[in-house]
Amino acid sequence: MAFTEQYDVVVVGAGHAGCEAAMAAARMGMKTALITMNLDLIAQMSCNPAIGGVAKGHLVREVDALGGIMGEVADAVGIQFRLLNTSRGPAVWSPRAQCDKQLYRVKMREVLESQPGLHIRQAEVVNLVIEDSFLPEGERENSPGWNPGSDAPPDLPRPVGPGRNGAQIRPRRRVLGLKLRDGRNLLAGATIITTGTFLNGLIHCGEERYPAGRSGEPASVLLGEALRALGLRTCRLKTGTPPRLDGRTIHWDAFEEQPGDADPTPFSFRTKKIVQPQISCHIAFTTPDTLRIIRENVGRSAMYSGQIEGIGPRYCPSIEDKIVKFPDKTQHQFFLEPEGLNTHEVYINGMSTSLPMEVQFQIVRSIPGLEDA
Repeated sequence: MAFTEQYDVVVVGAGHAGCEAAMAAARMGMKTALITMNLDLIAQMSCNPAIGGVAKGHLVREVDALGGIMGEVADAVGIQFRLLNTSRGPAVWSPRAQCDKQLYRVKMREVLESQPGLHIRQAEVVNLVIEDSFLPEGERENSPGWNPGSDAPPDLPRPVGPGRNGAQIRPRRRVLGLKLRDGRNLLAGATIITTGTFLNGLIHCGEERYPAGRSGEPASVLLGEALRALGLRTCRLKTGTPPRLDGRTIHWDAFEEQPGDADPTPFSFRTKKIVQPQISCHIAFTTPDTLRIIRENVGRSAMYSGQIEGIGPRYCPSIEDKIVKFPDKTQHQFFLEPEGLNTHEVYINGMSTSLPMEVQFQIVRSIPGLEDA
């Protein structure tokens, strides 16, 4: 018999959503388990280590108003704060913070581990523990989770025959918890799945394609298959990421400096003072040579080779998407953003791409100041 642990709530995935869900449940007095495949990567900021921005900054404030922790953690590790849209009315002012990528996950883990009733478990979830029960049709209305606008899930049989007094017996499924790859069962009254990019995740880099959650980390394949077997519809959301640069190889004097606000605006209503040292980012632009390289190779992009389809979020289009959809523009802006105080890694905000590595190398080298990057 499998080793079993009992909780009130289990949360799968320790990204932004999972951390908030686990903290909320534990603070309500429920015995809560948070499951992650790697304890050292709790709340790892997969892409640009920034919190907030246009529209998203409002969401972080709303999470904070509801007692969430994202804003407080960002305030503790933010290394550049900027209030966007200040040329317009206060209703659209949007806070944004460039965070120290490493410190963010360290601080978030510290907050989670200090919460009574919250138990963090390193494991891979491979399936759900499901209970099948059968209810007479007249009793369905009183059962938890009954949806009068829907019938049984597509993979469940239709009425299985008459019950007492001729009432039809219909199947009902209930999630009792999780099965882990190491053999444990984690049972709970509520199961919350916040798997993000890891669920059946794929990475595309030009013609190359391989399973991954983040680069260098395994995808959650077995859980994805288990959810699909339950009859749940699955799909992938397309995200994108740019190359990272070694800051020691950048000629910084070739770029316009962009400092943060002199008086940083915190996210959280509970933050008294910003304590981290503040850094500058830098503004750069593509050149005609950059655009030529992209146009000559756009057919090798996963977005344009037919390998994947994606509309792309409004504020994070790939660089090849910008070139194709806005052919009249001769220049595109991007930002060089340090990923932390104790690293030389620099993020190129605005150069998200799925072009092959050798093409990314050419694109970077085509920009004055990055000839040696």
